[in-house]
Amino acid sequence: MNLVQFVEQNTVGTQVLPVFKAGDTVAVHYKIKEGNKERIQVFQGVVLQRRNSGVAETFTVRKVSNSIGVERIFPVVSPMIDKIEIVNRGIVRRARLFYLRTAKGKNARIKQKRG
Repeated sequence: MNLVQFVEQNTVGTQVLPVFKAGDTVAVHYKIKEGNKERIQVFQGVVLQRRNSGVAETFTVRKVSNSIGVERIFPVVSPMIDKIEIVNRGIVRRARLFYLRTAKGKNARIKQKRG
């Protein structure tokens, strides 16, 4: 076993996250500190990609707010993530959905799994 992998396994907390992939619509409940207060803000959008592995794994979520596209990159292993809810499962054929950045209207839709 590599020394880096050994340290990652021993230091990373075990946070149980749902299984999600690119194309899924998720609601990320993220803790935000404002002064000495802490609150939870929900960022709901489509997962564009997941990249890296282990401690360095991140996922990108995109939402459209007031006709402006907003993307946010979240680390998978983060104490600031309270929970992740899966709203819809998407049917896509690729792992990175960067074409959604330029798609508008009906082209920006993703087919949803039934059931």
